[in-house]
Amino acid sequence: MSTSTVGANARFETIREVNGRTPRRFDPPRDEHGKRLRVSEFYGVNTFDIHKMKEKLPKEVFTKLQATIDSGKKLDREIANTVAHAIKEWALGRGVTHFCHWFQPQTGLTAEKHDAFLTFDDNNRTVEKFTGSQLIQSEPDASSFPSGGMRTTFEARGYTAWDPSSPVFIIEHTNGKTLCIPSVFISYHGDSLDEKTGLLRSMEVLSNKAVELLQLIGYPGVKRVVPTLGVEQEYFLIDRAFHNLRPDLVMTGRTLVGGQPPKGQQLEDHYFGSIPARAQAVMSEMEYELYKLGVPVKTRHNEVAPSQFETAPIFEEANIATDHNQLTMEVLKKVALRHNFSALMHEKPFAGINGSGKHNNWALQVSTSGSELDGVNLLDPGTTPHQNLRFLLVLCAVLKGVHKHAGLLRAGIASSGNDHRLGANEAPPAIISVFLGDLLSRILNDIEKGVGSDQGAEAAVLKLGISKLPEVMKDNTDRNRTSPFAFTGNKFEFRAVGSSASTAFPCTVLNAAVADGIADVIDSLKKKGKNAKGMEDSIFQVVREVIKETHAIRFEGNGYSEEWVKEAEKRGLPNLRKTPEALEQIVTERSKKMLSGLGIFTEAELVSRFHVRTERYVKNLLIEVDTLKSMLDTQILPACYAYQGMLAGTVAASKAAGVGAPQLETLTRVVTLVTSLQTKRAALDKASHQCETLSSEEEKAKALAGPVSVAMADARTVCDELESLVADDYWPMPKYREMLFIS
Repeated sequence: MSTSTVGANARFETIREVNGRTPRRFDPPRDEHGKRLRVSEFYGVNTFDIHKMKEKLPKEVFTKLQATIDSGKKLDREIANTVAHAIKEWALGRGVTHFCHWFQPQTGLTAEKHDAFLTFDDNNRTVEKFTGSQLIQSEPDASSFPSGGMRTTFEARGYTAWDPSSPVFIIEHTNGKTLCIPSVFISYHGDSLDEKTGLLRSMEVLSNKAVELLQLIGYPGVKRVVPTLGVEQEYFLIDRAFHNLRPDLVMTGRTLVGGQPPKGQQLEDHYFGSIPARAQAVMSEMEYELYKLGVPVKTRHNEVAPSQFETAPIFEEANIATDHNQLTMEVLKKVALRHNFSALMHEKPFAGINGSGKHNNWALQVSTSGSELDGVNLLDPGTTPHQNLRFLLVLCAVLKGVHKHAGLLRAGIASSGNDHRLGANEAPPAIISVFLGDLLSRILNDIEKGVGSDQGAEAAVLKLGISKLPEVMKDNTDRNRTSPFAFTGNKFEFRAVGSSASTAFPCTVLNAAVADGIADVIDSLKKKGKNAKGMEDSIFQVVREVIKETHAIRFEGNGYSEEWVKEAEKRGLPNLRKTPEALEQIVTERSKKMLSGLGIFTEAELVSRFHVRTERYVKNLLIEVDTLKSMLDTQILPACYAYQGMLAGTVAASKAAGVGAPQLETLTRVVTLVTSLQTKRAALDKASHQCETLSSEEEKAKALAGPVSVAMADARTVCDELESLVADDYWPMPKYREMLFIS
């Protein structure tokens, strides 16, 4: 038996194995009478949340801790030991043996180093101990994480520090439980080495600017404004047995070869369809695990592509939402494995069908004010002219920030995976624009034209027909799935974020851009205040000016069209198609001035992020190149040679028998394609070798985005044609029709 038929046999055995799968059951939590608990009865049992804090801490300690959480400041060390003791007792009561500082290095993933509570007292007896200093700070090896040149190998000291605004939680694993302390990660010199530090800084800056704006326009009681985030997570579920037979999925998260099945998503029958039984079982168990962790998952459904699904939570403060999205991805992967699935969160695991995004639904909420603004979403239109002037002012501040920093926002969502998805008739294009909907666009266009501007602010608002916007806007605005940044009633949906990405950096640059936009609006208001009739007239004048300035960023049409590409160029909007050119926006003078000026990143931290992301792009692409070469050399070409040999043998036998050889036509096509594939394989080798000789990571990144990616695509085209021609019992790897439709 040839090696090719052995490979095909493994594929057929896998198909039989998958066909025999049944949904995995898990035992849901029940009370002492065996009755199944409601979600509300076990929600957050593995989280030391604000309610447990209030229950287990002395009142004065709880008050100080809550003030720390509300203000975003560091924990008062005077209360640290008391807080640590309460957390330890709670954790021990839940069966926890170890603790760790859970942080988010610049890998896009999470990291943790576990320490046991176990120690010895003065009499050399074993005790469980957890001190305030252990809660506040830990010291992992900083040299082992990407730093973009800020650290050298011998500079190993780094620190994790608890972020009190995000509650500690317990992770359950097969043989134990670990207490996780959400933390930031900084170097010995105080440089940010993680994703979360910048996010927290951006939230504080945005809050300060928003508070200043609100106080300026007549809300003196406002103390804090927080960005909220709701993260829609898309993913694929592929049977683990299929996944393990695909070296490309194992190594890179996406298929580097694969012909299109006769049926894909063209019938539009998967989206919102009945959830398959095994997928439903995964979702149910995942939600159970997340509910225990206090993650408020709300929605689940089939997505557009076959075997693609989505989960989405209730909105939370942006830093907590970021932590919870990381937990969602981790829990999803673990639960999927229990059900013999692999959860794929690559942005484009299968060519030719929809990829996966992570829609970031972003808004601004007043947290503390002592006024009627408590809990108000500043992007929620109001019911009075005054409220809607405030809404328009905040809306325009967002437009201003996005318009000024569109390139940086594009850099925030740049990755090798997202390059395959952006603009591919399923996701927003690489051009950053803002969609507002017909009604808001008409209102802004009327204001730009000067409608009512000679009558005073309140009269103008009434004339524009927006005195009661919520009633007018209800179901009045369509959704535009081709827009990377769309207003959807009372929030902006940053649709361009990739499914595998951490939400931290995209949210950080968005917060920063909006904070900068608010700062500009504040300056304009202060200047207008000297000459205007009153604050409301100043607001209306500033709104009109910003609408004019940001006209280019607003687009209501089809973002997939070639016409939009040409129009965007006329408007001066950046079209950064590939990751290397997008990442350069991180270190432009405009980005450096804004981000360092606001105190979100130092220039060194910005350069670090540019280098880390460029290096990761290069490494990801080189892994893909080496994987594709290996698959061609050890699986695909040998299968083709074997099939070609079989055809040649039957042709020769037919001719020897003096009969016709209809196989000759197929043999000729196979030989032609195999020869072409060998040529493409050699071209890929040459392009990748040339890339590796380049001296800088930036040069390598551009070569990989250009000639090397083209060579990979050329090889794939021939390979996919061969897949449709080579006999099925020779092809060694699971095909799209099997991975996407058999579960």
